[in-house]
Amino acid sequence: MNRQEILAAIPHRDPFLLVDEIVEQSDSRIVGIKRFSGEEYFFAGHYPGHPLVPGVLLCEAAMQCGAILLSGHLTGTEGKVPVATRINDVRFKRMVHPGETIRMEVDLTERLADAFFLKAKVIVDGKVAVRFEFACTAARREQSTE
Repeated sequence: MNRQEILAAIPHRDPFLLVDEIVEQSDSRIVGIKRFSGEEYFFAGHYPGHPLVPGVLLCEAAMQCGAILLSGHLTGTEGKVPVATRINDVRFKRMVHPGETIRMEVDLTERLADAFFLKAKVIVDGKVAVRFEFACTAARREQSTE
């Protein structure tokens, strides 16, 4: 899946789109890639002199992959998008620095009507950086006032 297909699947846009490409996808699993160049806005203030990708953004990147996966499950629900409702058991294992690439592996473990339960891993150089579980539901997309 390329950038245009990602943009069609979820409402996120730069500078907050945290998925560069999808390299694997099935009905219950998705694998995405994000490359951090070091030019991203948050590095300037997140540990100046020793910049790190904020852990919450690593979680957000994986949840965006999950939203892309779930966009395929929301057919027939026009005007709805997946939104996070819960995040559990977050384990930060490794820091992520400018110039590194993350691989986000997200698995859909259960669906109950419009509630989806997922597990995520964010991996750098073959090592887990973050592991967590999260839930999403289909929510009506608010119309922009612009």
